[in-house]
Amino acid sequence: MSEPSGKRLKTNFPICKTHRTVMGSRAKQNFPTVVEESVCGVTTLLMEVAYRLEALANIFEQDDHALPRVAAFFHHQSEKEQEQAEALLDYLNERGGLYCNKDIQKPGCESVCAVLQALELMLAQWKELMAVLVELIQCARERGDAHTASVVKSRFLGPLVTKVKTLGDLMTNARKVGCATNGSGGFGEYLIDQLQEELSSA
Repeated sequence: MSEPSGKRLKTNFPICKTHRTVMGSRAKQNFPTVVEESVCGVTTLLMEVAYRLEALANIFEQDDHALPRVAAFFHHQSEKEQEQAEALLDYLNERGGLYCNKDIQKPGCESVCAVLQALELMLAQWKELMAVLVELIQCARERGDAHTASVVKSRFLGPLVTKVKTLGDLMTNARKVGCATNGSGGFGEYLIDQLQEELSSA
């Protein structure tokens, strides 16, 4: 039995509030409306994370920072998040769902001036995303959508857990070499920029 289209999930994660299911527009494959709306909202969140990471990359390409490996690291992570958003969009289409185009929020990282500060912002974003994915998995399970729960856990949550651990290790090393959140760790930032292997493995 399908849920009423007007029913909304009471949650803190980014459910798509503007989502409207067009009845009969395409074949639904046991895809509960509330799960569809949730996947739509999480897709937009992934796009916003990718945009924010790209903005952080641009900061470290500026002449007053000039940390090319750090910039490349954030570019790479931005591309990965964009790929994840596209993969979730593909899944939404496979299940017969609809995606509502929404305005992507501004990155809000204009005040970032240090590598450690940027890494902390990135870690906070990924932790928020992890919490959102866990809630999405729970939402799908509660509504009998085991397929969505399995796909989100294996293709999205699993890889993210590994990335968060690697990022935590990178932040520990950044502190050890003297990086600070206020931009005063100049030589430490140069050293962390030289840790190309760590940056490329995260």
